[in-house]
Amino acid sequence: AVLFFQVNGIQSIHEHTQSFQRKFSFRWLQSMIFAIEEINNNANILPNITLGYSIFDTCSTHINALGSAITLVTGDEKKVSGPTCGNAPHVPVIIGDASSTSSMVIARTLGVFRIPMVSYFASCACLSNKNEFPSFFRTVPSDNFQAKAMAGLLKQFGWTWVGLISGDDDYGKFGIQIFKEEIQHFDVCIAFFEIIPKIYSKQKIMNIVETIKHSSAKVIVTFAIEADAYSLLQEIVHQNISDKQWIATEAWITSSLVSSQENHQFLTGTIGFAIRKAEIVGLKEFLCRIHPDVNASDPFIIEFWEALFGCTLQVSSNDTSLVTLSGSKSMCTGLENLNDIRSIYNDVSQLRATYNVYKAVYAIAHSFHNMLFCKPGTSFFKNGDCPDIFNLQFWQVCLNKALGEFFSFDSNGDPIAAYDIINWQRNADGSIAFVKVGQFDATWNSGKEFEIIEEKIVWAEGQTKVPKSMCSESCSPGTRKAAREGQPICCFDCLPCADGEISNTTDSLECLKCPEDYWSNIQKTNCILKEIEYLSYGETMGVVLTIMSISGASITLFVITVFLYYKDTAIVKANNSELSFLLLFSLTLCFLCSLTFIGQPLSWSCMLRHTAFGISFVLCISCVLGKTIVVLMAFRATLPGKNIMKYFGPLQQRAGIFLCTLVQILICILWLILSPPFPTKTSHYSGRVILECNVGSVLGFYSVLGYIGFLACMCFFLAFLGRKLPDNFNEAKFITFSMLIFCAVWITFIPAYVSSPGKYTVAVEIFAIWSSSFSLLVCIFAPKCYIILVRPEKNTKKHLMEKPAAS
Repeated sequence: AVLFFQVNGIQSIHEHTQSFQRKFSFRWLQSMIFAIEEINNNANILPNITLGYSIFDTCSTHINALGSAITLVTGDEKKVSGPTCGNAPHVPVIIGDASSTSSMVIARTLGVFRIPMVSYFASCACLSNKNEFPSFFRTVPSDNFQAKAMAGLLKQFGWTWVGLISGDDDYGKFGIQIFKEEIQHFDVCIAFFEIIPKIYSKQKIMNIVETIKHSSAKVIVTFAIEADAYSLLQEIVHQNISDKQWIATEAWITSSLVSSQENHQFLTGTIGFAIRKAEIVGLKEFLCRIHPDVNASDPFIIEFWEALFGCTLQVSSNDTSLVTLSGSKSMCTGLENLNDIRSIYNDVSQLRATYNVYKAVYAIAHSFHNMLFCKPGTSFFKNGDCPDIFNLQFWQVCLNKALGEFFSFDSNGDPIAAYDIINWQRNADGSIAFVKVGQFDATWNSGKEFEIIEEKIVWAEGQTKVPKSMCSESCSPGTRKAAREGQPICCFDCLPCADGEISNTTDSLECLKCPEDYWSNIQKTNCILKEIEYLSYGETMGVVLTIMSISGASITLFVITVFLYYKDTAIVKANNSELSFLLLFSLTLCFLCSLTFIGQPLSWSCMLRHTAFGISFVLCISCVLGKTIVVLMAFRATLPGKNIMKYFGPLQQRAGIFLCTLVQILICILWLILSPPFPTKTSHYSGRVILECNVGSVLGFYSVLGYIGFLACMCFFLAFLGRKLPDNFNEAKFITFSMLIFCAVWITFIPAYVSSPGKYTVAVEIFAIWSSSFSLLVCIFAPKCYIILVRPEKNTKKHLMEKPAAS
């Protein structure tokens, strides 16, 4: 027995926009017929059963699509059979439609009756909803996967600022919505989103093109069917916009219409996802064997033939003889050879949607075959029974199991998602070639679904370098991202990290503070150890100050040598040689104590420098004070009835100096016991760690300075009183001048000391010690040395006893 099944095709044969679509649709129709005939001639599939078919044209409208489907399954446009009708359906399964929206209309209506339909091009993700479309299947992957693949493509090439364009239909709306959800995982921002109107509007298309032209986004993602994309891209070409990188879906990435030769200058570099290409052996020969039957007067064949060959075909009918003439077109004979022309119809180099039609027929055939050879208890139906294939009901057609070795549906009725990544490149003759530059396979490991050969890709305007599409350039290490108010997160400014902070990654959201002993490098990309700063002997300033200190001590020693050599001369004896030698000794200590301020601060050096400084200067000022008092008292002793000098003899002078110095020693001892100076590290804002001596007790430090200041002021006051004493060599005058310099130095020292940073604080202190010591040395001893060495004739007792000339 031979059972005849009908496999019904719903095709949009009369596409109302362009003739190229008619050629595509007719090829799809012919591919379905080819597959059915191939199965009927194959004894291994459905033996003794012949598949038949009925074909209806939807005319690209939802109403016609639904009407055609109802007619196919009922044989009557006015009724729909269902499970309760008790009759076998007129046809058990439908192949179609290519449109997602039309497929939704049909599947929603016929799904109530569990009438299965298999689409070859309706990719809307919404059709995977089995609650709403329980009997819908397809051989084209769901847009869920395509949206994920497109989002992954943006991530692959670092595109974070893109424009979106969709068609005003379910395919575009659902696809772009899923794509928006996917790009949220990759921090991609949308520069603009436009919808291509379904009813052509020149003004609306112009508005979209203006948005594209003025947008800073270089990458534009489209989710639109071929006809919608064509209407927009025609205007893009018309306005010479060539600097945009187009990302296409499977709907038009292999479109012969959009990729026409005149568009190559503006659309070369387009990249997108295409349904996997396959080869169907024998299809080309099958497509080329048709010829119009001029006696049958098939209006579609006639229209197709005339459009293909650009001629007019004379048709005879039973009633009349019709001749269709179109301007100056030549006459067709009906014997033209399809192999002699190059057409979309007979081009089998890009079998993608066509192969999906082919797979749909085979999926149905394998389903019937499985039911035919079903064994009770192993059936895929819930009750384990096998369907009666000779009295088949709608609900018994099941397509959710493996259908041969090459194809299967998942639980949503979808196939395994796999795409070729296609790049538009220019051929030598100026035409556009569809070059495969990679692939996407959902079965590969997560995160590794892509395989792209970047070297093979040609980008927009023929560039070989990946175009950039970002609202803001990436922030380099050393900077951080700062969001712009009121703009997407992809739009930001790059602010340099503050001193002491770094960022070592691209597009860092914040700068990291360096640890305490570290500082940022110049580029603000790494934390480096802070520079250790202290006044060292090795640097220029340290060398200069060392030389100054040693020079001061050397000059003082030279003066001591001179005084020792001329100790028996009048001027040395007259100026209290014992106090002079003690003063010179203390000045030597003052010059040398400044050396303790140079070098790395250590516990012992911090304590030594301040105590040595304080005691040396007190000893020095005590000696000066003693000399001043002696001078004053010496002149007081010459007055009649006065014998004051007995209280200011050498013993009393030594005791006075000792007591004055002892007070400073006690202050220093208390300071060292209670809160001594200690070395400390201070982190400076400029990336330096300053090693310095902390004075410990501020009261102790200023007590030392205050005591020195007190003695200096007392000395200055007494010296000032004796500045006009009659003497050929009035030492009080020189002491007054030296103490004036001394006080001036230390008064100016305080603000300079407080305001100087780091090692310069120490330098200021050393310079103050050197200056004040040198002022005493020069003012007190320079005149004496001058007389001793240059004017020895004045170094006599007689000269010293002479009264100075009246002024």
